[in-house]
Amino acid sequence: MAWDEWEQLKSEAAEKSSARMQLNQLPPEAGGGPPPQGDLKVNQKDLAAIGNVAYRMYGDLEKAGDHARASTQKAAGTLKTETFALGGALDHVASRWIDQVRSLLDACAHISNHLDYTKGAHAGDEAYIATVVSNIDTLDKGFDERSGS
Repeated sequence: MAWDEWEQLKSEAAEKSSARMQLNQLPPEAGGGPPPQGDLKVNQKDLAAIGNVAYRMYGDLEKAGDHARASTQKAAGTLKTETFALGGALDHVASRWIDQVRSLLDACAHISNHLDYTKGAHAGDEAYIATVVSNIDTLDKGFDERSGS
């Protein structure tokens, strides 16, 4: 293939694909485009569901992690007793495992606790807003009564 022909094919390919290339978004007709603007909306049901999943993950991970730790430490102890060098290495792996499981457990607990706090904070905000709006309604009725409406 001649060099000129190669350059021509490259430019044709660039022309064909440049107009159709979309990165990091869907085309507008498929619901893509710029992200919607506005306030962050918090759904209590969604927060509760995520918090519950984090809480269940914590319990499941605690059980599974403890079982794996106990089995590994038992195997390491047996290997050490039989004077296998692998026993010390397996014991080291078990201690690293314990550290990693604790980190994951802390993360799950943090997510669960934070979402419980957020749910409570938003509920308090909702109650405050409802009270303020209710007070405005009462004031409006008073003005309506004075004006004879």
